[in-house]
Amino acid sequence: MRLSEGEWTVMNALWKRHAASAREVLEAVRAETGWAYTTAKTVLARLAEKGAVKARMRGNTSLYEPLVTRRQARRSAVRSLLERAFDGAVGPFVHFLVTEEGLSRKERDQLLDALRREEETR
Repeated sequence: MRLSEGEWTVMNALWKRHAASAREVLEAVRAETGWAYTTAKTVLARLAEKGAVKARMRGNTSLYEPLVTRRQARRSAVRSLLERAFDGAVGPFVHFLVTEEGLSRKERDQLLDALRREEETR
């Protein structure tokens, strides 16, 4: 599932709150986005159409809940990036991150630890 930048913003707000009304989402993202209420409602409706959130009624108010986890969304976004920018190859992607993005010593150590753990499970 591909999420637009605005959809990521809304999903991040929902992941923090687990369930929120459109007005609560707007309050959470307005400083960052400058959106009007109708824009927040439109983004929430698009997310519902994609199956990323579900709406349930609480009185007269729709509450929106995420149906996908942050991990699932990240996995999808990374797979999409891999396909588009690296022909689906993970190695060149990791090489790019290490050489072009200036990983800190701590990040490099974490990457090495993850690679070692992965190797041990094989």
